Amino acid sequence: MKIVLLEGLGVSDPVIQAERSRNADVIMLANMPLAPSVLEEAKSLKFIDVAFTGVNHIPMAEAKKRGIAVSNASGYATQAVAELCIRFMIQLLRNVNKTEERCRNGGTKEGLVGHLLWGKAVDIVGAGAIGKRVAALCKAFGCTVLAYNKSTVSDPAIDEQVSLEVLLNRADIVSLHCPLTADTKGMIGREQLALLKKSALLINTARGGVLDAVALAEALENGSIAGAACDVFETEPPLTADHPLLHCPNTIVTPHIAFASVESMEQRADIVFNNLYAWLDGKQIHAV
Repeated sequence: MKIVLLEGLGVSDPVIQAERSRNADVIMLANMPLAPSVLEEAKSLKFIDVAFTGVNHIPMAEAKKRGIAVSNASGYATQAVAELCIRFMIQLLRNVNKTEERCRNGGTKEGLVGHLLWGKAVDIVGAGAIGKRVAALCKAFGCTVLAYNKSTVSDPAIDEQVSLEVLLNRADIVSLHCPLTADTKGMIGREQLALLKKSALLINTARGGVLDAVALAEALENGSIAGAACDVFETEPPLTADHPLLHCPNTIVTPHIAFASVESMEQRADIVFNNLYAWLDGKQIHAV
């Protein structure tokens, strides 16, 4: 049994990936893109153990074609992502960045008194495990929670399930939690952003590709929406200096930190190795 870990500098090169994975029965990796050519070379490959929730960096069609099982680490970052979303909401509502800058420069809060999260309509796009956890935390703050989800959702924290158009029209805050698929790629663009109130905030801790970054930058620059927080982008940070969202007003940008906490990393390791042990015992868990 050959188990290969694809991590570290230089391993993103498809040629190196193929060399390391030749004769492998199992590949373990996190969010590093796995080249389709690796699966062609790894004739013995039977299982891909992904230490990440999303699998859009895995050639799933090729894996399915070759009968290769794929499991992910779904659930390891649910609390971490949800907590960061709440932090983003409060930071934007209370003008924390602007008032901190004022304070450091000898100023006051004059003209920057913000708003409460309490009483706001927080609308969730994608009511999976993370979306539901965000909804629960928002309910604890006294929010109304609407959700848009492809399938019917039953959850005590979600007050109403509505269409995407209705959700965007009614939202004070929109929080994105959907996976990146062919259906969701670019789902929030100019047309959707135009439905938001001028006072609305947008939070993206899902995948950069579900959101049109240029359209969002334009909406922020012209005041069509009040603010945004993005932890994910079309590519993994570091971003180029001219990325449109780096230069917008009232915008928080972070380099994909939502999942990254000490506790989450420990939980991820437990899930990934449990995936492996279960597969070795002839059972697959967290199957994608």
